[in-house]
Amino acid sequence: MRTLDYIAPESAADAIALLAEHGESARPLAGGTDLIVDLKHSPGNIHILVDVSGLEEFRGIEETDEGLRIGSMATYAEIMENPICLEKTPEVVAASHTVGAVQTRNLGTIGGNLVTCVPSADSAPALMVLDAEVTVAGTNGNRRMPIEEFFVGPRKTILQPHELLVDIWIPKKNLGKPSSFYKFGLRKGQALALVNVAAALELKSGKIVEPRIALGAVAPTPIRILKAETFLSGKKPTKKNIQEAARIAVTESKPIDDFRASASYRCQLIQTLTQRVLTRSLEIATAS
Repeated sequence: MRTLDYIAPESAADAIALLAEHGESARPLAGGTDLIVDLKHSPGNIHILVDVSGLEEFRGIEETDEGLRIGSMATYAEIMENPICLEKTPEVVAASHTVGAVQTRNLGTIGGNLVTCVPSADSAPALMVLDAEVTVAGTNGNRRMPIEEFFVGPRKTILQPHELLVDIWIPKKNLGKPSSFYKFGLRKGQALALVNVAAALELKSGKIVEPRIALGAVAPTPIRILKAETFLSGKKPTKKNIQEAARIAVTESKPIDDFRASASYRCQLIQTLTQRVLTRSLEIATAS
């Protein structure tokens, strides 16, 4: 890997200004678990690393009147140990446990995982079923959007070269919402997901309300399964309805054949795992 210039800005505004000044030749550095590997293999025209890992504007996990704020520089280890996350977003904690090895979880940030934007990103489905939003900062100020709008394609987000992901917000009404996450890989640890899936829902008057289902590794980006959600909304929590929602989830996905699994096998996983996380979410809702 060639020599790179390193800059540690003192504020988010300084970091954004540096990125705007240097354009495509600069990259923000957070945990570095993805970026450094990429630079070793394909550095392109990148010559400058702008280290944002220590900036307070991007750090912290806190509950407010608006909901739960997770700074983009929060590491997976911090999320796994945070008492608020453990109590109110257990599926995000569960997803964090599946990321890489201990060393990766200690360095890797949730923001970095989202920005890298691989289709199998473990944190994305767990956040999507909680209607999470993300804040993006750039030269024109801040803007916030639903997390599913953040993803554009494989390894591509809406971020412009001068923009940074600031934080993730989970609405207050969804904290503690019955939910579940499951990842299936070729081994138990340090494996990319063949399929990962999350679900969240509530029960009111014996019917399912506000169901959410999200899948990873089955399309160019992590996706919400909107048709299955619509099917379940207002339905009774029967085994037949859960099975039908899982079947619909397969039709909304676009898995590929590759060296890790065939599209046909992934379709079987989608149906099985969707049924599993919906059933588990219903169990939690019934017990609460």
